[in-house]
Amino acid sequence: MAQTCALCATQSDVTDIKIVPRDDILGLCETCTNFISGKIEDAPHWQCLNEAIWSTESAVQVLAYRALKALPEAPWARDVLDIAYLEPEVLAWAEAGLSEEPDVIHRDSNGVQLAAGDSVVLIKDLPVKGAGFTAKRGTAVRNISLVHDNAEHIEGRVESQRIVILTKFVKKT
Repeated sequence: MAQTCALCATQSDVTDIKIVPRDDILGLCETCTNFISGKIEDAPHWQCLNEAIWSTESAVQVLAYRALKALPEAPWARDVLDIAYLEPEVLAWAEAGLSEEPDVIHRDSNGVQLAAGDSVVLIKDLPVKGAGFTAKRGTAVRNISLVHDNAEHIEGRVESQRIVILTKFVKKT
């Protein structure tokens, strides 16, 4: 018998999942259940998180927060996280279930740790190979993405171009 998924609200067969570290249980569809057991990729299905993060049920907010955090390369997910508000105890619960610290830590020119979605400022004029322009010193780069396998690289938009920037040439704002 089809039921409603607590996260995406689709009508399908649901599986009861415990939301660790508490004992709350939610019924999730197969796609949402797969998120619990592994990584997720940006797909239209996850647009449901826009509404799920605002649920009145704490367990749904926790799962939505964790799913949004698992999509660091999706600009829309970062935007939703920027405007979302979770009560302090719900936020602590959500973060308690997140995976360990990332293997690669990105730091700016001053040694400050960078995170996906941060804003940085260029501290040097940088010629952009293949694009035919120079990114000027003082240019703000918002909503950066981290290159997960290289601590010295971040990605961001400068003059409508997505470019890779060396972390030693930026400072966090």
